[in-house]
Amino acid sequence: MRLLHHCLLIGFGLFYINCVSAQQVKVGIIGLDTSHSIAFTKAMNDPKATGNLEFCQVVAAYPHGSRDIESSVSRIPKYTEQISGMGVKIVDSIPELLELVDAVLLETNDGRPHLEQVLPVLKAGKPVFIDKPIAGSLEDAIKIFQASTEYQIPIFSSSSLRFGKTTQEARSGKYGEIVYCETTSPASIEKTHPDLFWYGIHGVESLFTVMGTGCQSVKRSTTEDGKIKVVGRWEGDRTRLGVFTEGKGYVGKATNLEGEVHEVGSYDGYGPLVAAIADYFITGVAPVTPAETLEIYAFMEAADESKRQGGAEVTLQEVMKLSAP
Repeated sequence: MRLLHHCLLIGFGLFYINCVSAQQVKVGIIGLDTSHSIAFTKAMNDPKATGNLEFCQVVAAYPHGSRDIESSVSRIPKYTEQISGMGVKIVDSIPELLELVDAVLLETNDGRPHLEQVLPVLKAGKPVFIDKPIAGSLEDAIKIFQASTEYQIPIFSSSSLRFGKTTQEARSGKYGEIVYCETTSPASIEKTHPDLFWYGIHGVESLFTVMGTGCQSVKRSTTEDGKIKVVGRWEGDRTRLGVFTEGKGYVGKATNLEGEVHEVGSYDGYGPLVAAIADYFITGVAPVTPAETLEIYAFMEAADESKRQGGAEVTLQEVMKLSAP
């Protein structure tokens, strides 16, 4: 086993994870109100883990969490008991957690507390993965990235759908230039969040993984059976369209410049995402840029604004301006 003493070069500065006396990056969890906390711990603490997962060990967790979303609050006792049984220390506060760990998984299911919870992590100089949604509003998402810049700590936030095999193949250019993509995922709504933040983020993440940045505007409507449909317009050398549709399962199709259609948007488990998180904790390099993550959330906020305006076309620039702190 190698000893870790990495000087991590990131886009806006330098920081260190200094684990000379340990063989693992000690990982802490904030939020035990989601099954992700259990699944990610099992993957990182698996004695048969390979790659950079071998060097990541979840050692402590702070359980809270949403305080007023019943579907989240009700899970905390069960997941706290379960993760404690896996040898993870349960702590009473985020400051206590930060004394014990080198990196953080912010897993709180509710995006609204994320800004408050992530600030002490960034101030302490710890790299942090923020599970979806990155925040409960576009304004808070912007503030989180501003804090990331201020404290010179990169952050990584993503749905696991980003790492579906065929989605990544489209991203890599294997299918050629994509001019149209449509992805589908469930989109259950939580009234405290913009409509797509809670669950539609999965299909939207797949869409942006394929299309990349550059979405200019969106229009929201409904399908014949009353499901959410959002059409985004990407502009560049040629206009490209990306469509998110609410539906069952995780599917999608991408069409290239030659008219060939390829499957995208599948869910291939948590494994690829957890591996990407481990790589980020070890290298300090986030695999998704702040610009792309913010554009994803601007897309979803613009979809709500389009709904408020009766299906009018809304630019991402407009909602970014309205949400600027």
